[in-house]
Amino acid sequence: QVQLVESGGGLVQAGGSLRLSCAASGRTFSGYAMSWFRQHPGKEREFVAAIWWSVGSTYYEDSVKGRFTISRDNAKNTVYLQMNSLKPEDAAVYYCAAKNTIAAFTIPRLYNYWGQGTQVTVSS
Repeated sequence: QVQLVESGGGLVQAGGSLRLSCAASGRTFSGYAMSWFRQHPGKEREFVAAIWWSVGSTYYEDSVKGRFTISRDNAKNTVYLQMNSLKPEDAAVYYCAAKNTIAAFTIPRLYNYWGQGTQVTVSS
């Protein structure tokens, strides 16, 4: 049974940093795209960042480029999202997701597995 378990969310002041973790279990994720999405209240889930598990290539949504960094630790089977210079508009529920191909990685409905989400709150 595949599980993705996020942690690391919380309350931070604008300009601060948080690191989200996604512990993955239940299968090997070689060849998978591992991504972070976020969802603002009343809005659709939106792509934030992705990493190809096998080769480590990374991709980012334009508004987080230069501020967020996605990475993975193969030994721990964990994906991270380091978020720096946080803005009030970054506040959302953040979800970890896994997709068994790397095509169309920004489309939420194509993902195979999802975590439960972790809340990020940014105070101004």
